[in-house]
Amino acid sequence: MAITVQIRDNVARISMSGRFDFQVHREFKESYTSLIDNAAVREIEIEMSKIDYLDSSALGMLMLLNERAKAANKSVVLMNTSGVVAQVLEVANFSKIFKIKSGS
Repeated sequence: MAITVQIRDNVARISMSGRFDFQVHREFKESYTSLIDNAAVREIEIEMSKIDYLDSSALGMLMLLNERAKAANKSVVLMNTSGVVAQVLEVANFSKIFKIKSGS
């Protein structure tokens, strides 16, 4: 799993590729912790187009991020979900919790 973070204006984008599972929990948490603390960041986008697998621990990590972001008055957007990833998010009713959009 490769994770990169970019900040443009008041939007931060966390881009990931590969398997999103418990093995990357520490790296994922490190990628967003500074964004939660950054007052300039108002929205955190999770770029998911290159994720080919996610499991229940990944869903939990996204929920935890969402809780921490809300506590800091920030929003979380899931970007470019497709295939198996989109199906898992749909089954988990994540569209009721997160804004999910496509496009860059």
